[in-house]
Amino acid sequence: MKILFTGLLMMAVILNAGAQDRKRARDLGIRIGVLQNGMHNAITDVAGLRVGHTTLVQGEEVRTGVTAIVPHGGNLFQRKVPAAVYVGNGFGKLAGSTQVQELGNLESPIILTNTLGVGTAMNAVVGYTLQLPGNETVQSVNALVGETNDGYLNDIRGRHVQEEHVLQAIKEAADGPVAEGNVGAGTGTVCFGYKGGIGTASRKLPASLGGYTVGVLVQSNFGGVLQINGAPVGEELGRFSFSKQVLESADGSCMIVVATDAPVDARNLERIAKRAMMGLAKTGGIASNGSGDYVIAFSTNEGLRIPYQSDEKTQTFTLLRNDEMSPLFMATIEATEEAIINSLFKAETMKGRQGHTIEALPVQPVIQILKKHNAIKR
Repeated sequence: MKILFTGLLMMAVILNAGAQDRKRARDLGIRIGVLQNGMHNAITDVAGLRVGHTTLVQGEEVRTGVTAIVPHGGNLFQRKVPAAVYVGNGFGKLAGSTQVQELGNLESPIILTNTLGVGTAMNAVVGYTLQLPGNETVQSVNALVGETNDGYLNDIRGRHVQEEHVLQAIKEAADGPVAEGNVGAGTGTVCFGYKGGIGTASRKLPASLGGYTVGVLVQSNFGGVLQINGAPVGEELGRFSFSKQVLESADGSCMIVVATDAPVDARNLERIAKRAMMGLAKTGGIASNGSGDYVIAFSTNEGLRIPYQSDEKTQTFTLLRNDEMSPLFMATIEATEEAIINSLFKAETMKGRQGHTIEALPVQPVIQILKKHNAIKR
């Protein structure tokens, strides 16, 4: 098992390197929205947040993985962060969501994987949390695990994601640039009939609007009619509304994780999460009947940390007023839209289960369509 696991990790490194050969949307001159992006144009532009991937590619059948989002470097169970969940379409298995909705906080790393790997991932997160120093008496852990179904390319019934893969993703989580495309939980996903995957983007508000950062990471695995910067890319590529291709690929799911350093509580985080679905809609996603579209939003602001235990009866927070939320809404919409587009541009053609092959988004034809519609910087 150890030899196999090491081999899989080596394959992950190779795949990550290959994915970097394809350029991100912004590197191709595509400018989505009007706000400035952060240094890495990634969810990790929110200070202290880390992302890790474990990519599983084995033989001709296994195309799956795990992505971990770790909100801060401390003991997350002991120092929880405010959080919210918004359900765009509930055909999915977002484990742990009800406690987040009820209490308004997050106490574990967020794990993304495939549909049948949710139970295994929950066990791994529970074990990870219980062994942390300071958690010796803990008897309840709410692990938050999301999924999309990668069964077209991956032998999902084989349930190849193991606890060690989840723990490896958490252990290797890092700040800085985030690998995108065919990595982690995005290894076997399909989006708009093309190869989907992991995508990320960020927005940095100007000082006059608070200077806050919003970062988004997506696991794109859904359908619709692709639009990029408003240009009808899917239609012009022959994948248009109610075409055979769209009907065959509309179902799937999209997991969206939104992070910010702004001082906002669970109530306004839910409002932020709702706006992420607007970003998905701008790409042409239709949240079809069989699509599980979920948004998890949280704040890393240190002034809002929630202690597991306290002798105090009350807790005082400094929060943004409702009237100050609109810039964060806009940042969320823009970053979500760009994260989804990045997941497409960075993903590569993949062959998997039963010989199924999903082609990567054809970059040059797309660029020509964008130029035709004045949707790209020339």
